[in-house]
Amino acid sequence: MRMTDLSPSLLSIGHKHWQRLLELHPQAEWLAAMEECAVPVFSMSDFVARSCLQDVEILRYLLLDGGISPQMPDYAGLLEEALSTVTDENQMHRVLRFFRRRHMVRLAWLDFTHGQSIDDSLVQVSKLANALIEQACHWCYQQLAERYGTPMSDGVAQPLLVLGMGKLGGEELNFSSDIDLIFCYPELGETEGGRRTLENQQFFVKVGQKLITALNQVTADGQVFRVDMRLRPFGESGPLVMHFSAFEDYYQEQGREWERYAMVKARIINPVAPFADELKGILRPFVFRRYMDFSAIEALRNMKRLISQEVRRRQLTDNIKLGGGGIREVEFIVQAFQLIRGGREAALQHPGLFAVLNELKARAWLSVEDADALGQSYRFLRKAEHHLQQFNDEQTQTLPADDIGRQRLHIAMGYDDYAAFYQALEMHMQTIHGQFMELIGDESEQEPSEEVNELSDLWCLPLTDEEALGLLAKFLDEQRAGEFWHTLSGFAQEMRNRAMGTRGRESLDKLMPLVLCACLKDNPSPSMVLARLFGVLKAVCRRTAYLDLLLENPGALAQLVRLCSASPWIAEQIGRFPILLDELLNPQHLYQLAPLDGYYSELRQFLLRIPEQDLEARMEAMRQFKLSQQLKIAAADVTGVLPLMKVSDHLTFLAEALIKQVVLDAWQQMTERYGQPDGVVAPQLGFGVIAYGKLGGIELGYGSDLDLVFVHDCDSQQDTVGGKPIESRQFYIKLAQRIMHLFNTKTASGQLYETDLRLRPAGNSGLLVCHINGFAEYQLQEAWTWEHQALCRSRFVFGDEMLAARFQRIRKQVICQPRDKPKLADDVRQMREKMREHLQAGQGFDLKQGSGGIADIEFLTQYWVLSESHQHNALCFWSDNVRILESLQAHGVISEQWARSLTEAYLAYRDAGHRYVLDGQPAVDESGRFDELREQVRLIWQQTLG
Repeated sequence: MRMTDLSPSLLSIGHKHWQRLLELHPQAEWLAAMEECAVPVFSMSDFVARSCLQDVEILRYLLLDGGISPQMPDYAGLLEEALSTVTDENQMHRVLRFFRRRHMVRLAWLDFTHGQSIDDSLVQVSKLANALIEQACHWCYQQLAERYGTPMSDGVAQPLLVLGMGKLGGEELNFSSDIDLIFCYPELGETEGGRRTLENQQFFVKVGQKLITALNQVTADGQVFRVDMRLRPFGESGPLVMHFSAFEDYYQEQGREWERYAMVKARIINPVAPFADELKGILRPFVFRRYMDFSAIEALRNMKRLISQEVRRRQLTDNIKLGGGGIREVEFIVQAFQLIRGGREAALQHPGLFAVLNELKARAWLSVEDADALGQSYRFLRKAEHHLQQFNDEQTQTLPADDIGRQRLHIAMGYDDYAAFYQALEMHMQTIHGQFMELIGDESEQEPSEEVNELSDLWCLPLTDEEALGLLAKFLDEQRAGEFWHTLSGFAQEMRNRAMGTRGRESLDKLMPLVLCACLKDNPSPSMVLARLFGVLKAVCRRTAYLDLLLENPGALAQLVRLCSASPWIAEQIGRFPILLDELLNPQHLYQLAPLDGYYSELRQFLLRIPEQDLEARMEAMRQFKLSQQLKIAAADVTGVLPLMKVSDHLTFLAEALIKQVVLDAWQQMTERYGQPDGVVAPQLGFGVIAYGKLGGIELGYGSDLDLVFVHDCDSQQDTVGGKPIESRQFYIKLAQRIMHLFNTKTASGQLYETDLRLRPAGNSGLLVCHINGFAEYQLQEAWTWEHQALCRSRFVFGDEMLAARFQRIRKQVICQPRDKPKLADDVRQMREKMREHLQAGQGFDLKQGSGGIADIEFLTQYWVLSESHQHNALCFWSDNVRILESLQAHGVISEQWARSLTEAYLAYRDAGHRYVLDGQPAVDESGRFDELREQVRLIWQQTLG
C-alpha cells in the first residue's frame, strides 16, 4: 500500500501521527527513512500509530530488524525467554503487554500491506494468544509452587489445564476478541514441598485468579485480553476451577444444550500428557452423540432465533457477525454437521471451522460449489471483521458509519470505493444466508387467503364509510362492523400523519390485512382487540424489525392477538416493551415455563451474551429477562395453564433469581474496586437478603414491589483486602447501596423492581444493612408488635448458609416469645385501624384493605402465630398465609371451619386481584359477589380481636 492509494483526508491522519512520533523522538535519526513505509499504515490504523508512539522500538523491530516477515515467529519460545528472568508479578504483567502489543502491531501491519492471507492472520493471532495464556499460566503456577509446593495426587504432580473456547479454541481468533476460558485439574489432593500446604483446589484457584489478572487487568501498559469465565460449569456462581470428576458429573447430569455447542470448539491450550487425553475423553460423549443427532437442527434454529432477538434487542444494524448472512450463520451451518454426525465421524470433531468445512466437501456432505462459496464468503467477512478491529483495537463487527472508517475499510479490502465493497459484501451475505436457510431455516412462503385479500382493500384503499361497512358485513353484524371501522379508520388516519419511512410503511401495509383477519376470527369483541393491538403497533411502527417479525411469523401474530384479547395489561406491557414480541415466536416455548428452581439457570444463560464489563447492558438485560418471564407467566395464567398459587410461586422464584444475580453482580463490582472484606473467604459473602411481605410469603403479584432487609456477619474492624481498601463494615453499606442502584435505576425497560427497605431495624433512620447480631438485638428488645407481625411473613432468600441458619434461629426465638394476649390483640387491632384511617374511602370493596379483606386475614394469622407459637413452635415455620392457616388448624388453634372459611376467602380475593391486574383495573369489586366471604371474615375478626 502506497501513499498514492490513499485520499488526502486519510493521509492527513497518517502525517499527524508521524509528526507526533518525530516530536517525541528527535534523536532517532533512523526514522527519517521510514516515513514512506509508515505513514500509509498510520493512516489506516490509529492502533498501530498509537502503539508506535508508545514504544518506538516496535517500528525499529518491524522495519529494520525484519519483523514484518510473514513467517510466523516462535511465539512460545520468545515469550518463555522474555519471562525466564522475571520474578516480580508487575514486571510479568509489563512483559506480557509489551509482547502482545509488539506482535499485534506486526500482524496488523502485515494485513494492511497485504503481506499475509486472512487464514494465516487468524492462525497467527490464535497462536500468539495461545503463547500468552500458556506462558502466563506456567509463570503463575511456578511462582505459587515455590511458596506452597507442587499440587500432588498419589505421587503424581497435578497440572492446571486451560480450555480455550469459541474462536480461540478453533484457532480462528478475532484481532480484538475476548477470550473464553475454563480451568480444570485432574485429581484432589494437596501440595507438597512448600512452606505451607494447600489443598489442590485452593492452589489452582489461586493460579486461576493470578492468570486472569495477568491477562485481563488494564494497566498503564494496556491489557492482554479481556477474559470471560462465564462458560464454566455453573457460570459466575460456580467454582473457578474444578477437578475432572466434578467436571464429568456436571456435564453428564446438568450440561445444557448451549454448553454442548460451546464445547464443539473447545481446545486444551496447554495439553499435558496423559491428562489432556483424559479430559477429551470426559467431554467427547457429552458433545458428540453416538447416534445421528438430527435434533441439533432445531436446537441451532432456536439459537439463531435468540441471536436474531439479540440483534433486535440491541438495535444492531450493519452487523456482519450476527445479522442475516453473517459470520455466525456460517458457524451454525458447520456446527450442524458436527453435532449431527460428529459422534460417528471423528474427523468432524475438530474445533476449527476450515478443517471441518474441507472434511464436509471431501465427504460430499456439502457440494464442492457450496463449500467453496461458503468458505470464500466466510473469509471475506472475517477479513472485513479483522480490519474493522485493527483500526483501533476494538471488538466490533459493525460497519462504520463515518467517512474515514468507510475509506479505510474499502481500501483495506481492495476496493476502489465503499459502494463497490458493500455490493460485494451483500453478495457474500446472500450466499451464506441462502445456504443457512436451506439447511437450518424454517421460513415458509404462503399465498395470502381470499379473506386477507379482501381485508387488504379495507386498509389500503380510501373507502367511504358505506363501502367499508359493506365489506365488513361478511364478517360482522351492523353494530360491531361500525365499531370496528371507527377504530380502524382512526388508527389509519393517525398512521398517515406519522413519519415512518418507506420500508416501515410497506411492512405495515403488508401486515395490516393479516392483523384485521386475525381480529375478526373467533373474537366476540373484535374492535376491543383491534384497539389493544393498535397500542402495540403504534409502539413498533418505526422499528421495522418488529413489523417484519409479525409479518414473517403468522404464529407470533396469532399469539399476540390471543394475549391482547385475554388481557389489556399484557397488551400494554408488549406496547411498552416491544422486545417481548420475541417471546411469541415459539408458542410451545411461550407456555413452557421454567421449573421453579430453574429461573437462575435461565437468567445465567441469558446474561452470557453480555460482557461482564458492560454494566448498563447487564442491567437492561436483567430487566428484559424479568419482563419476558413475567409475560410467559401471565400468558400461562390467562390461558388457564397455571392456577393462582402456581402463578405466585413462579413470580416469587423469578424475583429470587434476580435478587441472587443482582447481589452477585454488586459483589463483583464492589470487590473489584475495594477488595474482599477482611475474614471473608470465597465463595462466602458474609451477607444475606431477607424477604418480607408478599415476597416473604411466596405470594408475589405482577406489580408487587420487594420488601427487603440486608444483613451481614462481618465482625472485623480491619480494612478490605486488595483494591482500594475501606473499613470492612463500610464495604457492606456500599454493597447495599449498589444493590439498590441495580434494582431501582430506570433503563429503557424500566426498573427491575421497586424496593422497600423500611422494615429494616429502625426503619428509614437505620443503616441500609445491619449486623445479624444487631438485627437480633433490635427484634428482641426494641421492635414494635407490627414489626413482629411482619417477621411472621419473612424468609431468608439469598446469602451464606450460616447466616440463613442464624436468621432462622432469631426468627423462631422472636416469634415464639410468650406474649400478653390482650395487649397483643389490642396492638394488632390498633395497627389495623391506623391503616384504615390512612385509606381513602371509595366505592366498592377494596380486596386488600377493605373490611373483611386480605389485610384482615393476614392480621388474624399473624396474631395467632404470635400468640400461640410459644406453645406450638411449628406455627412459626411457614411464611405464607395458606400454610399458616393449615398449621393453625392442625395444632387446634382454630377450627376447621374457620381455617376453611379464611382460606377460601383469601384465595378468592387473591385470584380476583390477579384478574383485575391483568384486566388493567384497580383491585376493587363493585359486584357484591364477595359479600358472604367478607361477612365470614368479619365475624372471625370480631370473635378473635373484638
